[in-house]
Amino acid sequence: MSDSHRVRRALISCSDKLGLVDFATGLVGSGVQIYSTGGTRRHLQEHGISAIEVSSYTGFPEIMDGRVKTLHPKVFGGILARRDNADDSQSMQAADILAFDLVVVNLYPFEATVARTGATREEIIEQIDIGGPSLIRAAAKNHHWVTVATSPEQYSEVLTDIEQFGAPTLATRRRLAGEAFAMTATYDLAISAYFRSELAQGDLPPKLTVELERKSLLRYGENPHQKAAVYRQRNDRSIGVIGARHIHGKELSYNNLLDLDSALAIARSFANPAAVVIKHNNPCGAATCSVLELATRKALDGDPVSAFGSVLGFNRMVDEQTAEILAEPGRFIEAIVAPDYDPRAIKILTTQPKWRDSVRLMQTGPFAAQEPELAIRFLSGGALVQESDTAAPIYSQWQTVTEVPVSDALLDDIQFAWEMVRHVKSNAIVLARDTALVGVGAGQMSRVDSVEIAIKKAGDQVAGSILASDAFFPFPDSIEFAAKAGVIAIVQPGGSKRDDEVIQACNQHRIPMIFTGCRHFKH
Repeated sequence: MSDSHRVRRALISCSDKLGLVDFATGLVGSGVQIYSTGGTRRHLQEHGISAIEVSSYTGFPEIMDGRVKTLHPKVFGGILARRDNADDSQSMQAADILAFDLVVVNLYPFEATVARTGATREEIIEQIDIGGPSLIRAAAKNHHWVTVATSPEQYSEVLTDIEQFGAPTLATRRRLAGEAFAMTATYDLAISAYFRSELAQGDLPPKLTVELERKSLLRYGENPHQKAAVYRQRNDRSIGVIGARHIHGKELSYNNLLDLDSALAIARSFANPAAVVIKHNNPCGAATCSVLELATRKALDGDPVSAFGSVLGFNRMVDEQTAEILAEPGRFIEAIVAPDYDPRAIKILTTQPKWRDSVRLMQTGPFAAQEPELAIRFLSGGALVQESDTAAPIYSQWQTVTEVPVSDALLDDIQFAWEMVRHVKSNAIVLARDTALVGVGAGQMSRVDSVEIAIKKAGDQVAGSILASDAFFPFPDSIEFAAKAGVIAIVQPGGSKRDDEVIQACNQHRIPMIFTGCRHFKH
């Protein structure tokens, strides 16, 4: 390491003091002179570490309750000066500017303050750091000469290099500079998001920034020839698969994560104990009941063939009785997501079935109220953004449009079917009976094809079932198929030019039909 790059002088100004004492002690032991600001300097002195106050160096005191501390030419000149540039050297001599070789800075806890319950706007605004990002950016820009450290995780590496070589290598300084710019960019995004949330008045924002950090690499994507990784939103606190604990089983695959996310979304949409069976990102079984054990039995019986090799979701703790059902001979389960697991259930699932070693068990913790979210789908060159389709049905707006009224005894099944159809790929048809899914027609180009598939899947269970359609029927042919199969009620959005013909077909077959006025396309 050339003598011109050796770290002799450090500027330290940190809101997060984690690991700082040990780091500063090591710097002093390596002959590094420390300059620091108010709170950081006091912290170091309390631990016996000498540090020169920045204001004594600049000749300008900290003012405005600490809002202005380091914003001074003698500070920024010492960071930005190019050590091999004659003009820069002359300017330093003329203004009595010292060179800073190491800048150790982290920022005010803006995001933590925003997230804190009861934080006032004034408190939040005061956590917008001005000097910190400026110091970091200056040091990162001049990384050819200056090392910048922005996280306690970096201290050990920086200190080791200083102790062994006098300074980190240029490659290390470049990497640290990149991490520094990423940190200040993230900080600015958080501030921007806060102001956008204040100004939002129901419209989607004119600019949308999505910041994701890689959580882990996956073995591959949907297919073995595709590379893949899982990313999570920074500081996301929602209850979901990404943040769930992986408490047992093999590594999760790309397809596992997709299916688990769908299973969780459906399960948590019900208030009563619910079990959901997912295959290729569509529900092939689902049920609600008074106890989870019975809901699970009904969900698995909906389509036993498709349930083999499926992913399951629950909205209650998986208990011993439910685990016994899952472990029955002839079943194979890829993964399960639930708020929690009884220890006896974990023992059953991880010791009894043949698939015990491979099944992935994901624990989300207690469900919280879902915050409204934006659904983003990336396209070539941009993205489509919409509100998620999670709004609760407005039953007061439902209309029975047939001569035959809807019996109160059918309402639970009708509401269950309507909730399920929003989770099925369009064109979507579901058949429900006894608050359980008995038939699904998904992703067909023709709605009548979806009806026929759902009826075929339901088999003997179609008679006496409720049919739900995610969008209107363009022709009455679907009604004819449903009537012949034994469907006893239909729920759909309505809105077709041929609604009168569809209603007439229902009247002819004495099938009551409800118009919800709400469509549930899912592509």
